[in-house]
Amino acid sequence: MSGGVVQYVGLFLLGVLAGEELIVRYGVHPVLSSLDDRAHLLARQALIRRLRVVVPIVMLPAAALALVGLATVTGPGLALRWATLIAMVVFLLLSFLGTVPINIKVNDWRVDAPPADWKAVIHRWARIDVLRSTAASAAFLFAVLAVAYGTAS
Repeated sequence: MSGGVVQYVGLFLLGVLAGEELIVRYGVHPVLSSLDDRAHLLARQALIRRLRVVVPIVMLPAAALALVGLATVTGPGLALRWATLIAMVVFLLLSFLGTVPINIKVNDWRVDAPPADWKAVIHRWARIDVLRSTAASAAFLFAVLAVAYGTAS
């Protein structure tokens, strides 16, 4: 893949990832909190089962292309490509060390008898997810700026 193709495919994937993260964070999850406890947990578990397949399909190639882009794309925008990669590393760390372990626990909960601290666990997940969705959005913004800076020069 040439540098330009890597850059544009990576940009597309980062845009899809950032859009998905923003919709889930600020569209879907606030609605969950308005549901009764059982419905909330059933919906959350259904989302976990679906998104644990969908999100990696986008995030892993996006991260890989951010790395490949840093290594292969030459010219202006190097600092922005570094910023893109750093934001993606932050996103991945927050995912694999933060939300994913919580999702694994939540997926195993009995909706009719969740743990006593389940709301605190969900609140912790939400705090991490704000950072996570922000990192995905930042990665996309930095990638857009890198492409714009590279084509404007």
